[in-house]
Amino acid sequence: MALAAPQLAPTQTTISPAPAGLTKHLLVIFSIIFGEFLVMGISLGVLPSYVHQTLGYSDLLVGLVIGTQYVATLGTRHLAGKMADTRGGRRAVFTGVLLSAGAGVFCLLSLLVAASPALSLGCLLVGRALLGVGESFLVIGIFAWGFVLVGPQHTGKVMVWNGMGMHGGMACGAPLGLWLQAAAGLRLAFGVSVLLPLLSLGITYALPTIPRLVQEARLPFYRAVTQVWKSGTGLALASIGFGGIASFITLYFSQQGWAHAPLALSAFGAGYIGMRLFFAHYPDKFGGAPVAMACLAIEVAGQLLIWVAPASGYAIAGAVLTGVGMSLVFPSFGQIAVRRVPAANRGMAMAAYNAFFDLGMGLTAPVAGLIAGGVHYDQIYLFGAVAAAAGFSLAYLEYRQEKRALA
Repeated sequence: MALAAPQLAPTQTTISPAPAGLTKHLLVIFSIIFGEFLVMGISLGVLPSYVHQTLGYSDLLVGLVIGTQYVATLGTRHLAGKMADTRGGRRAVFTGVLLSAGAGVFCLLSLLVAASPALSLGCLLVGRALLGVGESFLVIGIFAWGFVLVGPQHTGKVMVWNGMGMHGGMACGAPLGLWLQAAAGLRLAFGVSVLLPLLSLGITYALPTIPRLVQEARLPFYRAVTQVWKSGTGLALASIGFGGIASFITLYFSQQGWAHAPLALSAFGAGYIGMRLFFAHYPDKFGGAPVAMACLAIEVAGQLLIWVAPASGYAIAGAVLTGVGMSLVFPSFGQIAVRRVPAANRGMAMAAYNAFFDLGMGLTAPVAGLIAGGVHYDQIYLFGAVAAAAGFSLAYLEYRQEKRALA
């Protein structure tokens, strides 16, 4: 049975009164996502130096280890979307949390066999893959669960609070990982990575169980991709700037002889969260395409500033601008994406949309490693600026389409 995508006019959204418990639900959703991405931030803070300096592998292998997570996430988004739509968001979240805890176990095993670099690297790759699959199921499950809890008029709020949890966790996780490593070694950092997902598991019980929506017809993943690919491509291009910061900023700072590399990730998170706290309503107020255009222009400026930075302060400022720019790209393009599918299929729609983010992040790490070649880390951020500029072009085309529809 064919699914007809509803053609909604790109006008401002009329917000209905908030359902009971909305703020509580959003805070719980934030906490669950924050815990998951805190684990990811810890790994991003400690893994590049561990793989490059302790195990002795090249920048390309650093990129491969980092990128494995995003490839695994991309490869399982359709499974996560199917589970969320057919078995419920809670089941998908539980699956994701348990897999993420298993990822930390394999990172601990990597330390135990560090005397054999190849075996240690293999354990890391398995751990990164498990974390990627876990993140896939947890995030899509939370989206599906949250969308039903808050109602169709407040799906944007779920996206905003999810994003704050994601990048807030990443921003806090990197310095936390380095602090744990300095205080008691990598064993403690990886041990905390096992415990945090289990804590998130406990927090999920603060969200009520909800009945699954009846699907008149299941939306296949490939069909979801065809409906969200424009928005998803814009998101993927925007994610490259963040991928360069997440994967190689510590090595870039080290090469330049600059201190405080973790502050760059924290600065990104501060810019990202600050924008979402104060300007989260902008996509609803001004429309997704105009806000995406403004944000991507800011991201271009941030990436260029990191590229030409003469000192660490300039690079950190560039990371702030990149965070500010990326902050509203996800809900802006996402607003355009989810309105094109029926409510009962929004788990699959979000799976397809998020897959483009995974694609951007998964390709960024190894491609950036090739670009850097152990020497030219600054070129990674020129690459990010060009990608964000291409994303701006897509947002502009969407804006023109909306204008024609309103004419």
